[in-house]
Amino acid sequence: MPLAEQFICHSFFNKIIHLLLRNATPDILVTGGTGFIGSYLLRYLVQNGYTRIRALRRPNSKMDMVAEIQDKIEWVECDLLDVLGLEEAMEGIRYVYHCAALVSMNRRDAGRLIEVNREGTANMVNWSLEKGVEKFLHVSSIAAIGHNKHTEFIDESCHWERSGKLSYYALSKYQAEQEVWRGVAEGLNAVVVNPSVVLGSGRWKEGPLKLFKTALWQNPFYVKGVNGFVDVRDVARFMVAIMESEVSQERFILSSGNYAFKEVQTMMAQSLGKRAPWLAAPTAGMHMAALFGNLLAAITRSEPLLTPEVVRHSTSISRFSNKKSLEVVSSFTYTPLQETIAEVCQQLQEVSKNGFDTRYLPFQ
Repeated sequence: MPLAEQFICHSFFNKIIHLLLRNATPDILVTGGTGFIGSYLLRYLVQNGYTRIRALRRPNSKMDMVAEIQDKIEWVECDLLDVLGLEEAMEGIRYVYHCAALVSMNRRDAGRLIEVNREGTANMVNWSLEKGVEKFLHVSSIAAIGHNKHTEFIDESCHWERSGKLSYYALSKYQAEQEVWRGVAEGLNAVVVNPSVVLGSGRWKEGPLKLFKTALWQNPFYVKGVNGFVDVRDVARFMVAIMESEVSQERFILSSGNYAFKEVQTMMAQSLGKRAPWLAAPTAGMHMAALFGNLLAAITRSEPLLTPEVVRHSTSISRFSNKKSLEVVSSFTYTPLQETIAEVCQQLQEVSKNGFDTRYLPFQ
């Protein structure tokens, strides 16, 4: 074969190999893939035909939330603070879903919250800029949104106001979000979602899912606060929809509606066939219990059952507007909260008989 033909043939096969490798290499990266929101996002991506997905996990991460799709994901053991590990994990990535965060309402975790949530997000933003990521989606929180005292509903235009009443978790999520906007100023194509209180099946001892267990045990007390609530599947659906869109440099509150905690606790009790809570938990008493619990936890070096931050959160009145999310993604609708609660309660009744094993809600 003449030399020129050999060169053409060699170049052709190199292009084919390059194309095959490019198609085999993951181009989506999900942080926090074994957590609550991240695991639902991964299942939704897989269910909708995405195949080139890489996800971060720590060496001790539980895989129970992603067991049935575990082999469809390329897993990388890497911490958000491992700068060199992140560089390798980001190789070839075009789209980033940054779901990982430390969640704690314990003041003893203040330093760790800032470190993981702010510095970890800064690392993700820096490598996304360095690697030329096409779009970056950051999962923030309603805790990172300011409260405008002159409006009934909190929306995306509200500005952050530093206050001694805010938790370190809220501060860390606000600072993490600022790292994303810093990245935007440096050329990063990014969007931010701010979910309200996220409900769904999962690990029953974690986060808002503990509310369901208190309803199962027929807790007589309700708290006086008001907040926004959203189905975890709606969070995942919206994230993928906004990632696939041309929308950039925007933030979105995700909430199906605003409800008093008493109303939510009552819906849970009714779905479980239990008596609804009938006694208002006294705020002063809750604060005293939190202070005593913190003191006891410090002595025994255990986790407090109740903290002042949890008391403030559950007794505050905050109403959020979801108008922007519904206008920008016109095909998107929220699952009615009562439907979400009914589905979760059905699964809770099933697992209460066999040790509360991990469950998750199916996507329709």
